[in-house]
Amino acid sequence: MEALLTSVTVVALAEIGDKTQLLAIVLATRFNRPMPIILGIFVATVANHFLAALLGSQVASVLQGDWFRYLIGASFVAMAAWTLVPDKLDDEEEKPSRYGAFLTTVISFFLVEMGDKTQIATVGLGAQFHNVVLVTMGTTLGMMIANVPAVLVGNRLLKYVSLNLVRKLAAGLFLIIGLWVIAQTAGLRLP
Repeated sequence: MEALLTSVTVVALAEIGDKTQLLAIVLATRFNRPMPIILGIFVATVANHFLAALLGSQVASVLQGDWFRYLIGASFVAMAAWTLVPDKLDDEEEKPSRYGAFLTTVISFFLVEMGDKTQIATVGLGAQFHNVVLVTMGTTLGMMIANVPAVLVGNRLLKYVSLNLVRKLAAGLFLIIGLWVIAQTAGLRLP
C-alpha cells in the first residue's frame, strides 16, 4: 500500500504546472471534448508509466547494493530541485489535428511524458518499491488527479491555483523521500 500511496502523492504534486498538465489545458481548449481527452491521458499514462516502473524495477533488480539506494535517494533530491523550475509547453502548434481528440491526446501525452519529471519519478518509484503494478496504478492515479480538473476547467484553473506554492510542496515531498531513502540506507532509524 505504501508504493501506491507514495506514487499517487508524488506524481499528483509533481504534475501540477508540469508541461503535460499545460498540454491537457491546451487540448481541452482546442478540442472542447473532455471525455476523449481524459481517456487519452489515461491510456498514454498507463503505457508510459508501466514501462517506466518496469524499467526502474528491473534496473533495481540488477543494480543492488547500498550505492544504488544512495543513487535513488539522490535522484529524488535532484527531482526536488528540478520541480522548482517552471515548465513551459514547447512549440505547441495551433493547427487542428487530423487524428481527433483521443488519438491526438494519447500520442502527444505519451511523447511529451518521455523524460518528464513524472516519468523519471516513476522510474525511481519502480526502483524503490519493486512493484510495477502498484507504482503504475499510483502514478496513473496521480496523473489523473492532477489532469482531469485541468481538462474540465481548462485555463480558469490557472487563475485560482498558485503553481509556485504547489511546485514548492512537490519539491519538499521529493526532498523528504530522497533524504528518507538515504537515511534508511545509512542505517538510521526513521518513523
